[in-house]
Amino acid sequence: MPLFINRDQIFAHQVHLLEHKLRSKEERILELETENAILHLRLAECLGKLRRDHEEETTALSHHQHQRNAQEVTRSTLAKVLAGVQSMKQDLSEVFAVYVSFATELEEQSKQLLEKVGHASSTLNGHRADEVQNLQARVAALERSLEDERERCRAERQRRKELHNTVVELRGNIRVHCRVRPVLHFDYVQSCPAGSGPASSEEVVYAVSDDTVMVNCIKTGTPVQNKMFEFERVHGPEDSQEAVFEEVKPLLTSLLDGYNVCIMAYGQTGSGKTYTMMGSQPLEEHSGTQQEAQQGIIPKAAAELFRLISEKPAESHTVEVSVMEVYNNEVFDLLARDEQGNAAGQRRDVITTSSGTSQVTSLTYEPVCNASEVMQIINSVLRRRAHCPTLIHTDSSRSHLIVTLTISSKSPNAVALARRLQSAKKDMQRSTQKEWWSPRCQRANPASRHSSEEHLFASTASSPCPSPLHSPCPSPRPSISQAPFKTKLQLVDLAGSECVGMSGVSGAALWEVSCINRSLSALSDVLGALAEQRPHIPYRNSKLTHLLQDSIGGDAKLLVMLCVSPTQRFITESLQSLGLGTRARQIQKDPPRRKNNTLKVK
Repeated sequence: MPLFINRDQIFAHQVHLLEHKLRSKEERILELETENAILHLRLAECLGKLRRDHEEETTALSHHQHQRNAQEVTRSTLAKVLAGVQSMKQDLSEVFAVYVSFATELEEQSKQLLEKVGHASSTLNGHRADEVQNLQARVAALERSLEDERERCRAERQRRKELHNTVVELRGNIRVHCRVRPVLHFDYVQSCPAGSGPASSEEVVYAVSDDTVMVNCIKTGTPVQNKMFEFERVHGPEDSQEAVFEEVKPLLTSLLDGYNVCIMAYGQTGSGKTYTMMGSQPLEEHSGTQQEAQQGIIPKAAAELFRLISEKPAESHTVEVSVMEVYNNEVFDLLARDEQGNAAGQRRDVITTSSGTSQVTSLTYEPVCNASEVMQIINSVLRRRAHCPTLIHTDSSRSHLIVTLTISSKSPNAVALARRLQSAKKDMQRSTQKEWWSPRCQRANPASRHSSEEHLFASTASSPCPSPLHSPCPSPRPSISQAPFKTKLQLVDLAGSECVGMSGVSGAALWEVSCINRSLSALSDVLGALAEQRPHIPYRNSKLTHLLQDSIGGDAKLLVMLCVSPTQRFITESLQSLGLGTRARQIQKDPPRRKNNTLKVK
């Protein structure tokens, strides 16, 4: 039994030894496998490095080949450039040779010219004294001729004034101009269905000539009818503000000759009346030249008036401005101020004086010295003018604006009077001494003298520069005096007539439209009554016509500027405006009278 146990222990010991050897071998195997993996990694790194070295060597070879090719191209290019440089050197040598020949030739010609100039200078010095004397004599003769021409120019200028007033009167006491505006954005509205009528934005009003307007009256199912209207001047859409004013400017000359002048813009709303009278607003966005080109009749008329005054003797004329509006058939003074001195439009009354003229009570006048002051005052009060947006116009005027420039003349034209006195003195010297004391002399005949005085006053009223020495028997020592006289320039921007259905107004604006249309209707009635020469003229049917009574039916020179829209949408209002202008042309008033008082002989 003990022997058997020993054998088991021996076997167990041997097994233990074998297991120990096995673990040792396995550890060795693991070490060898680890070493093998490390060797494989090193081998992979070497292969990668070898591959990269091969690629770099290939890249270097290709780059070297490319450089060799570039060197070959550079060599060929340099060879061509060298050949070009050689050719250019040859050309430059040829050009230099030509330059040398030209320089030599130019030097020879310069010498010849210097010799000719010297010869000419010597010749000129010989004749210079005689020529200077001749030139001095010619200059003196020209100065005398210039002085004679200046005297003739002054005489012709005076004659031109007389002829100008005559021509303006022969054109008619009421002049009517028409202006057709271009098509604007609000003319393009949704029209009726196709085939049922003409488009609302279609142009139907045309300025066919300088004095004729044609209107195409288009109706569905009927042939086109063309209506023609003739006026003193017609402006098309292409005419500028300056062109419009050039036709108005001659009237302003009559102001300083003693005549009242009124310029009135009439038309439907959105037809361009305020643009024609005032110009583009605001003007501050434009440069100086553009601002002047976009100005309307009112600023241009003010500038022209002060230009004419500047040609007169200093301080011989003064100008005052007043601004009114007729709103809802009430007259408001836009220059009036309240008790605190703040600007606030106040209502005024229109009365008829004992002489039959209309006058606004307590109207405010502001003295002005230049056109910029006039426009500064007008622009300050325009903010208080009634405006209201409508479907036709976003800034429609709801009142009639009347700007009045009153010119006061302080003294007569002394130069013209002196010329008349000299002419009369010569006529008197040519007459015989017996005629002075003859019984037939009008000084000895009271009745004849009275008739001659009436003839004198009548002639002076129609002459721009009257003289008392035109009397058949002038006094040996006449003395002349003239009281200051006033003339007025009225510039009227009427509110536009409109159809309530098209403008889309309501509430208080509806009453404004009613007042505007009624006042314009009253104006049309007054013009119709004057054209038909009715015994009664309904001036007092409206504050507007009562206020403008002197301009419409008085002795002022009136110009009506009709502003019409060119499109089918406003054809009814355009025909109404053109019809009013036609009636205005038919009015025959008395010839305009000068406002200066008759010269008195003392």
